[in-house]
Amino acid sequence: MEFQELKDFVARHDNIEVRVITHAGSHFYQVELEDGEGRRHMITRRGKPGLFRSLDDVYLELKRAGIHRAYLVQQVPHDEMIGREAHYNDPLTSRMPLVF
Repeated sequence: MEFQELKDFVARHDNIEVRVITHAGSHFYQVELEDGEGRRHMITRRGKPGLFRSLDDVYLELKRAGIHRAYLVQQVPHDEMIGREAHYNDPLTSRMPLVF
């Protein structure tokens, strides 16, 4: 989903979860939306993944779209390295609520 479509998407869907995803060792953030039917939409710019250099940049873009809450998800490769299945969507262990 392109950033230009984000505001319209938010207006049409009232039951969405917004995730700000970062990977261990990376200084970039991506934004993913999950709608009420469980479909995930990665935010893109001109067909490429939308990357942000700081949380402040993410906050500004999401505020422009009318979003004021999200979850920060940090993906750490530890589970994959030791052969355990990763649980990035587990709400109690890997997500931190953000309000801006």
